[in-house]
Amino acid sequence: MKVLVCDNVSPKGVAHLETQSALEVTVVNGVLTDDLLADAEAIIVRSATNVTPEVMGKTPNLRVVGRAGVGVDNVDVEAATERGIVVMNTPSGNTISTAELTFSMLMALARKIPQAHMSMKNGEWDRKAFAGTELSGKTIGILGMGRIGSQVARRAIAFGMRVLAFDPYLSMSKARALQVELLELDEIYERSDFITVHMPLSDETRDMLGADAFSKMKDGVCVVNCARGGIINEADLVVAVKSGKVAGAALDVYDAEPLPEDAELRKLPQVVMTPHLGASTKEAQESVGLEVAEAVTDYLVNGTIRNAVNMPSLDAKTYEAVKPYLELGEKLGRLVAQLAPNRNDRLVITYGGKAAEVPADPVTRYVLMGFLSMAGGQDVNPVNVRSLASSLGLIVEEVKAHEGPDYAEWMHVTARSNGGKVSAGGTFFGSHPRIVRLNGRTVECVPEGVLFLMNNRDKPGMVGYIGSLMGDHEINIGSMSLNRNEEGGEALTVLNLDSVPPEALLDKVNADPDISNVRVIKL
Repeated sequence: MKVLVCDNVSPKGVAHLETQSALEVTVVNGVLTDDLLADAEAIIVRSATNVTPEVMGKTPNLRVVGRAGVGVDNVDVEAATERGIVVMNTPSGNTISTAELTFSMLMALARKIPQAHMSMKNGEWDRKAFAGTELSGKTIGILGMGRIGSQVARRAIAFGMRVLAFDPYLSMSKARALQVELLELDEIYERSDFITVHMPLSDETRDMLGADAFSKMKDGVCVVNCARGGIINEADLVVAVKSGKVAGAALDVYDAEPLPEDAELRKLPQVVMTPHLGASTKEAQESVGLEVAEAVTDYLVNGTIRNAVNMPSLDAKTYEAVKPYLELGEKLGRLVAQLAPNRNDRLVITYGGKAAEVPADPVTRYVLMGFLSMAGGQDVNPVNVRSLASSLGLIVEEVKAHEGPDYAEWMHVTARSNGGKVSAGGTFFGSHPRIVRLNGRTVECVPEGVLFLMNNRDKPGMVGYIGSLMGDHEINIGSMSLNRNEEGGEALTVLNLDSVPPEALLDKVNADPDISNVRVIKL
């Protein structure tokens, strides 16, 4: 079985692969050519090589892609999944290296070390120009309390800093155990002397730190990003630095990499910059290289799946039987996450009828993946979701039920927090998944695309009004579900839309006294 090793994966990882008699290891120095790809069954990469649908199309025998690192931005996971290719990563190998770089950046900003260094190299001796500030006694806001964010918090506490944290899915009990104060973003912006980002790039986090966020921060705040480019709006950061609102920034990642030579950020002496060095330590590279080599070997030689980002640990026959439930479970998780308040303490997943007979663990993992991915605070995959839920203080309960709704098979997901709860249930009409319960109300909608939910007074003309309003804004309605508690009472309306309704439409709907609890859900 041919294994292609790209991007200077550590020698320890290569050596492990070469000890396997069943594997033919080729170290690729440069571009993946057609002849190399023709009979490859595995590709191992770091960040330089992109495994695209085109690459996969030239590799008919490809079974697994291993990424020596956490992020899989350079691997088209969706295309791989469609082709039955397992994608693996190394979720823990670079935690310490990135946390240490983050803290190095904090100290460099506080003491103006890079600027003083350049002054000395230029033959100067200007002590007054580089007066810094102590970290002790200052307040740091950490956005994202996953593996890396938690390690940064530990180091900040050791330096005598007050630690504020934002993480929508970190429980209060876990926050207390970590000795951090859990707050919402605006309060963190208002109180923090330093702000550091440890969240993945997503629709929810892109441009998260932009002009609006900077305007809410302290004058003279310092900002650090060793997570993902795009979370900080670079143009807005330039403006904030030039105005003095942001006294300094330290960046390891950028919206475009490599960073263009003429980028405005390069011209600002207040901005400390490194070329994406978060995982660039000898220890981290050896760790992730060996970890990915072991995972790929186990899969090719023994058929074992671990550290996979696109499928649970299942044999092929079981996976085919469970696959419909995986897809429905992930959608229910995403739906409940968008309906639920933050800081949920418990997630209850009920399997009923025929669904109670399938292996619960992989389905639960996909429910959790959908639920936790909506927080925008962690790198989430079917492998790490249980430990991630535990680290956030989220209790996961699985229930098998043989009595309940009038369906042959069904799933129900409930999120509980501070005595409140939200829930959603689903089943299959033939082979097609459907959402059939929302907060105890009967509905029928397809779990895909955009859902528009609202409570409204049950009165003549309401359906026509909503339909006309959608039409006026060129929003097509795919389907509609209506449920009322009594004639003339309150109704629940659910629409499947072909696109996201604009703010102008939502403003008009929210202003109607007969309409309440308007929600737009993206599945």
